[in-house]
Amino acid sequence: MRILDLFCGVGGAGMGYHRAGWDVVGVDIRFQPNYPFPFVQSDALRALRALYEGERLYTGTEYFELADFDAIHASPPCKLFTNMARMQDHVLRLFEPHQDWLTPTREHLETIGLPFVIENVVGAPMRKPILLCGSMFDETIRIRRHRLFEKNWPMARVPRCRHYRQSDVVGVYGDGGDWERTRPGGGGRKVAGPEAAKALGIDWTEHQPELAQAIPPAYTELLGIQLAARLAVSA
Repeated sequence: MRILDLFCGVGGAGMGYHRAGWDVVGVDIRFQPNYPFPFVQSDALRALRALYEGERLYTGTEYFELADFDAIHASPPCKLFTNMARMQDHVLRLFEPHQDWLTPTREHLETIGLPFVIENVVGAPMRKPILLCGSMFDETIRIRRHRLFEKNWPMARVPRCRHYRQSDVVGVYGDGGDWERTRPGGGGRKVAGPEAAKALGIDWTEHQPELAQAIPPAYTELLGIQLAARLAVSA
């Protein structure tokens, strides 16, 4: 099975689906030199519309049309819905507005009709999402990084956060550095480079700006396993 990974970034989501047995093709408006799968540099919504209208995506070595995909994952930019954006002064937002990419992404995906997953931050206007946290997985995932996932297919029950299992919580954001969070803000410390990559479960890049935006592949591996099982049953 093959999944289209929209707004793919460095490939945290894509790698999770790959580990669950999927072939992955990524699309991002920015060049992603460390993306580990076939990649198309394009505006993600424009690429989605093109596929729906019968055009093909070209990765540089291979063409893909809509019929080549069994599902779609999308991680639209989330700045509009972050805590920082909500705290910004209204006047500042007038000068630097953040666009809502979530709504048109959902509309496009619903029109196409394939099984889909939309990932975004807590606070985004998602429809009946599940929440995933690094503490739900094994002890090698040392971040929490809560993320919401909206789906148009049913999924088995997801465990609750288990923060108590994480004895050494770290933060991976910004440029890394030595700043240490203090309780009750969650405890832990910021990390960068190899330690940040390991904390996320990422083994193909150690570039801090990429790691700061990525989700742990464990999240979408869980989703990918369940989605593949559902599609196999319905085939």
